[in-house]
Amino acid sequence: MTAVPGVIVHRDADLLAQAVSARLITRLVDTQAARGSAHLVLTGGTVGIATLAALAATAAHDAIDWRALDIWWGDERFLPTGHPERNETGARQALLDHVDVDPERVHAMPGPDSGMTAEEAAEAYAVELAKAARPEDHGPVPSFDVLLLGMGPDGHVASLFPDKPAVYEEERSVVAVHGSPKPPPTRLSLTFPALRAARETWVVVAGEDKAQAVHLALSDAGPFQVPAAGARGRQRTLFLLDRAAAAKIPPGLGRIASP
Repeated sequence: MTAVPGVIVHRDADLLAQAVSARLITRLVDTQAARGSAHLVLTGGTVGIATLAALAATAAHDAIDWRALDIWWGDERFLPTGHPERNETGARQALLDHVDVDPERVHAMPGPDSGMTAEEAAEAYAVELAKAARPEDHGPVPSFDVLLLGMGPDGHVASLFPDKPAVYEEERSVVAVHGSPKPPPTRLSLTFPALRAARETWVVVAGEDKAQAVHLALSDAGPFQVPAAGARGRQRTLFLLDRAAAAKIPPGLGRIASP
């Protein structure tokens, strides 16, 4: 697990989304050139979806071999397929419907229209992850090449909320989350063991309402109280911020990318 996250600060949320999309193209192209395929974990939220829209809007996205990309989600609202509040729906509208993905490599989390309970859906997704893991991954999930995470004002990532049962899960890779502080109350989420499998973790955050949580996530806060403090990649961790979200980080910690 990387000890010290890198911090890069962009001028505003729009520029942040564009910069993350450009960084993502480079990372995926390099990974596919080295290994032939790549695993990407998507997030929802305003900045997460804006990043995907920025990716769709640039001609450079054609450099990615979309047919050789496995796409996963870090969490999902337990709502029917196509529901406007699902992270999958936002990702499809912003990007996936506009590129030549292999449908069998787009791994959406099941909703209630699958006929499964939330617990059964979590188990089914865990099985799907396990099937995609290779011997060199040394675990029940693939070694994700890039894990995108947003962060809430309370420091939550995926649907791992402070001091809720899911943050203490150390065995299962996917869990059902009930009683979420944010609606809807029922969700599916990767757990810390699954998140820690990522080679690179990028926490993408915009807005002054997130500044205190960013400060805590980059300090000595514990991951049970501030889950973003536990969001660390095996090889690299980046906090990609706009100026507002970076307002409370210690001076000199972040590299200013755009004046």
